[in-house]
Amino acid sequence: MAKKDVTDVSLKGKVVLVRADFNVPMKDGEITNDNRIVQALPTLQYILEQGGKIVVFSHLGKVKEESDKEKLTLAPVAKRLSEKLNKDVTFIPETRGEKLESAINALNDGDVLMFENTRFEDLDGKKESKNDSELGKYWASLGDIFVNDAFGTAHREHASNVGISTHLETVAGFLMEKEIKFIGGVVEHPDKPVVAILGGAKVSDKIGVIENLLNIADKVLIGGGMAYTFLKAQGKEIGLSLLEADKIDFAKDLLERAGDQIVLPVDGKVAKEFSNDASITTVSIDEIPEDQEAMDIGPDTVALFKKQLEGAHTVVWNGPMGVFEFSNFAQGTIGVCEAIAELKDATTIIGGGDSAAAAMQLGFEDDFTHISTGGGASLEYLEGKVLPGIKAIADK
Repeated sequence: MAKKDVTDVSLKGKVVLVRADFNVPMKDGEITNDNRIVQALPTLQYILEQGGKIVVFSHLGKVKEESDKEKLTLAPVAKRLSEKLNKDVTFIPETRGEKLESAINALNDGDVLMFENTRFEDLDGKKESKNDSELGKYWASLGDIFVNDAFGTAHREHASNVGISTHLETVAGFLMEKEIKFIGGVVEHPDKPVVAILGGAKVSDKIGVIENLLNIADKVLIGGGMAYTFLKAQGKEIGLSLLEADKIDFAKDLLERAGDQIVLPVDGKVAKEFSNDASITTVSIDEIPEDQEAMDIGPDTVALFKKQLEGAHTVVWNGPMGVFEFSNFAQGTIGVCEAIAELKDATTIIGGGDSAAAAMQLGFEDDFTHISTGGGASLEYLEGKVLPGIKAIADK
C-alpha cells in the first residue's frame, strides 16, 4: 500500500510537526557523525520552500534518570541543524508547556523551531516510550500536520510517532519514503534475482530475517561471527570462534531446508587473541585450530561471495563480515563492500546498523543505491513485520 508523503499535502502557512531521527552519536557534548541530520535536510528544505512553519523533534539516547538530561539534550543538534540549513533554528529546552506553545505561536512562515529530547518524557512513567495517549494528543495539538521522517524509530510504538498520528493527518517525509521504497520493496516486490548478505555477531539477532529472506532471496550469503554457528552445525571444528550453542539445532534445520540457497565461508582469518595486533593466519574453514578464533572471512570467501553476486538485480546487506573495527580484520567487509559497489545494474541496499557504519567508514557511501538509517527498524522490516511507525502513516 502506497503511503502519502509530504508532497501530497498543502503546507503553506501550516505548523508542520516533523519527527526526525536525530539520535546521533555524541562524545563530550560534540556530535561525532551528523549523517542522520544530513539525511533529514531534503524534507525540511521542501517544507520551507512550501512556506511551512517547522517544529522538529527527536529522541536522543535513553533517558533513565534526571542526570541523563545534561548529556542528552538536543541543543547541540539544533546548533548543527542551523548550520546545515543555513538559517536560525530556535531551540526550546522543553517538551511541553507555555514557553513551547508561545514560541510555536510566534513562528512565521519559513521559520524552524526544535524542542527538547522526546525521551525526557520517559522520566515520568515512560510517557514517550509507552505511547502515553495524553502526550501524543498534546504534541498533536501543537501543529496542523504531522510529517514522520524517523525511520529509525518506525519499529517502535511511541507517543512521538504513533501517538501523534492518532490525532493528526500523518504523511511520510522523503527519508521515510525512501526507506519504504527500498527496504519495503525488497520484502514486497523484489526485482529478482535477489542476493542477501548477512553478517554480524549473532544468529539469534537475525533468526526472523534469515527465515524471511529465504522466501525472498535466491541466495543468502552468511559471514561474520554468526557463520560459525552454522559451520558448527555442519560438524566443523571452529576453535574459539563465536558460537551460540543453543542455536545449533536451528542452524542445522535451516541448512537442511535451504540446501545450496545458503552459502557459508570457505576460509577465514584466525588469531589466538582478540586484538588488532594479533598474529594472523588465513586457513581453510576445515582447518581452524582449536586454540584460535576466526575474526574475518578470508580472500577465497570474498571471491566466492563475489561470484554469487554476479547477475543479481537486488542485493541487500546487513552485518559486517568480521571484526571490521580492527583494521587487520576489515578486509572481508571491504571486499564485500567493493564487490557490491561494482554491481552497476543492481539495486544495492544496506540495512543500517554496523554494515552502514562500515560502508561509510570505508568510503563506500556513494556506491550503494540506498543506505538505511535504521538498524533495528530495517531488520524488523526485512523480517516481514508490520512497523507501527509506517502503519500509522496515511495511505494514498
